[in-house]
Amino acid sequence: MLRYFLVALIAGLLSVGGAFAQKTVVSGVVKDAFTKETIPFANVFFNGTQTGTQANMDGLFTMSTSASYSALKFVYMGYETKIVPIAVGKSQRIEVLLTPSAKALKEIVVTKKNKAKYSNKDNPAVELIRQVIHHKDQNRIKELNTVSYRKYEKMTFSMDNISDKFKNNKLLKNYQFLFQEQDSSKFGGKYVLPVYIEEKLTDNFYRKNPAASKSIILGEKQAEFDQRYVDNKGLQSYFKRMYEDIDIYANNISIISNDFLSPIAGTAPTFYKYFITDTVKNAEPKLVELSFFARNKGDMLFNGKLYITMDGKYAVKKAKLSIDKDINLNFVRGMDIDLDFDADENQRYNLTKSRLVVDFGLNKEKGFGFVGDRTVSYKDYAINTTLPDSVFVEKKATATEPKAVLQSDAFWEKNRLDTISEDQLSIYKNIDSLQHVRSFRRTMKYATLLIAGYQNLGGYDMGPFNTFYSFNNVEGLRLRVGGRTTSELSKSWYFENYAAYGFKDEKWKYYLSGAYAFNHKSVYTFPKHYIKASFQRDTKIPGQELQFVQEDNVLLSFKRGVNDMLLYNDFYKVEYLKEFENHFSYGLQLKRWTQNPAGGLYYQTASGDFIDKLITSEVGLNLRYAPHEKFYQGKQYRTRFVNKYPIFNLGYSVGLKDVFSGEYNYHNLKASVDKRFYLSQLGYTDVKLEGSYTFGQLPFPLLNIHRANQTYAYQPYSYNLMNFLEFVSDHSAGLFLDHSFNGFFLNKIPLIKALKLREVVSVKALFGGLRDENNPYTANNNTFKFPLYENGQLRTYSLGAAPYLEGSVGLGNIFKVLRVDLVKRFNYLNHPEVSSWGVRTFVKFDF
Repeated sequence: MLRYFLVALIAGLLSVGGAFAQKTVVSGVVKDAFTKETIPFANVFFNGTQTGTQANMDGLFTMSTSASYSALKFVYMGYETKIVPIAVGKSQRIEVLLTPSAKALKEIVVTKKNKAKYSNKDNPAVELIRQVIHHKDQNRIKELNTVSYRKYEKMTFSMDNISDKFKNNKLLKNYQFLFQEQDSSKFGGKYVLPVYIEEKLTDNFYRKNPAASKSIILGEKQAEFDQRYVDNKGLQSYFKRMYEDIDIYANNISIISNDFLSPIAGTAPTFYKYFITDTVKNAEPKLVELSFFARNKGDMLFNGKLYITMDGKYAVKKAKLSIDKDINLNFVRGMDIDLDFDADENQRYNLTKSRLVVDFGLNKEKGFGFVGDRTVSYKDYAINTTLPDSVFVEKKATATEPKAVLQSDAFWEKNRLDTISEDQLSIYKNIDSLQHVRSFRRTMKYATLLIAGYQNLGGYDMGPFNTFYSFNNVEGLRLRVGGRTTSELSKSWYFENYAAYGFKDEKWKYYLSGAYAFNHKSVYTFPKHYIKASFQRDTKIPGQELQFVQEDNVLLSFKRGVNDMLLYNDFYKVEYLKEFENHFSYGLQLKRWTQNPAGGLYYQTASGDFIDKLITSEVGLNLRYAPHEKFYQGKQYRTRFVNKYPIFNLGYSVGLKDVFSGEYNYHNLKASVDKRFYLSQLGYTDVKLEGSYTFGQLPFPLLNIHRANQTYAYQPYSYNLMNFLEFVSDHSAGLFLDHSFNGFFLNKIPLIKALKLREVVSVKALFGGLRDENNPYTANNNTFKFPLYENGQLRTYSLGAAPYLEGSVGLGNIFKVLRVDLVKRFNYLNHPEVSSWGVRTFVKFDF
């Protein structure tokens, strides 16, 4: 997440424009004149206009303008309208006291002893929302037999709170062409200037039975950065993940990688309070304004208003949603959602416009920040008409017209379903111009070095720099240097290399690979399609499998316990990989592997002979399917945007005896599935199931060595209190459960809730064992003995009838980036050099 934030930060810093006129800024609070209690959701307008805002649940509001308005008008049902003068061109804070109207005073009975408490029972507002919930299925688009419509999306990312001091900074002297006077747009009383834009026009089709949906992209356009430094498609996917389509009728609304409970979800009356605040009698049909807000300010809930039709359909005509400032959401200062529905000829209300605006910043109240604004317009609905079968012939959910990314300006002028300002259009040109500024290219190089660890040298990326220095007990101090070629050198041929040297073992390690890309695209980016040959001579810790980091990362050199078992490996590989646009992929691999034990690791037969090396030859097939997968492509890894869809992996490999000196015949089968389950207000659970089975009689180095972790970093899919090579199996099954409550409990505890902490729990279970033929301690078994410590104690074991169990409880979101877990190992505690408790940390940038 830091990568995305910094990329956006750099783009914003170098793409801002416009100096500001002197503004009038008014903030304040609206209260009842008699009780002095705050009035939630009061309407605030510049007097004589329809330009305004709405106070939040606490009666707080902020307004600003560059125009010369001299008064504000405050309107709220049951209170007298009030006009308050303001000072033009100055910042000011006011307290506004509204007087209840005479009619309201006659209807209110105030007693000292009986203070009314909010209750769902006999509450007309709750009865109304229950009617909306009861009728929501018939108002959802997915309940129609068929529907088609055109959709236009516009996404802008902007920088706000720009000062003249920033504009005139001498570091930006080469970018003054960007600082031109522009029209400003408002969000929460702040002025913003756009620095990124993307647009998309699609035709969409849906059929209920048999279920099918299709989106055809007619036009697609975005402001693009230099692809050597920024994955533009990944950036687009990231914004799409943050700003998903909003379905008010769904139980949960996904925004900024979090699920918010909809105010018309089945369980919504348990978490929301509702009030009937107005009726719109001159509308046809009559509308009721229903205000709602979260019972607990820290939960992932909305505040706002719904306008409900009173025609027996109880449909949503309009919705205005926002969030509380105390919500447990990182870097978000505010959020506004506006949804508009219009009736068709059958008096069915279809979504015609959706706008989501999010204000981001490190400081919750003020200071430099960014604003993301996504507006979606819908038009040309066709309901329950016959759709041609040809629409759904191709099973892909999304298809792209051949000229979609090449559409002319004339096409966009004709087909946009919404207005677009000249300032927004200028961003396309500005971003393109930036790529030709030498200092900007230099800045992007440094940013890539800092974030991704690579330095572009023109056709060759040197790195990753975090692997240049490391150490361990066998190699001692280890220095490494290397890199890889890029598409600047060739769009078809790619090479990668490194050399490393250990000062304790006095051995050189190296790697060299060459790949040919059949699609003439980078072999590191989606969709991959290449054949690659490689040779690697290097060390590896048996059983260490890290997620998203290099094994010789210097930070992982610090390990607990005894860590002296190492392999010197020689790998000869030929690999073929083919990825498809639907995110199915298959890979074929031919591998010759020579492994030499080192340090405390040794290979000894049952007869007592020591073996200095083990050679295997292997052919493998790997299948992967990740439907609807989205990710940001980095230099080293793809950073996946986790969603509700599962990921399936299946691998099969065959050992070939007497082929390239291979010493064993065997078959190995592995499978896994990963999925995230969203549980609304209770957070989400990440689940991973995996299993493996090895056929044949084999020594322990060729069996399944279970993933262990002796570093102090928390590894989600490793066993954090298991020692390296502590357990091996020829058949096994593993379960990983990691649940985040997103602060559901801590947000309700006074004082602690201000820390914005999030509770996490995890459970890991490993089932497995060894057949007699692979257990060196059964009779007449000639496989390798398990290694021993120097004191004669056993280092490696097979699992018994009981599974290995491990669990943890932790706190996430510490300083917004850190997770700390207290890990507990529940069994197999009689093994030497193990701990039943441990503390592990995990750095994670998230909203």
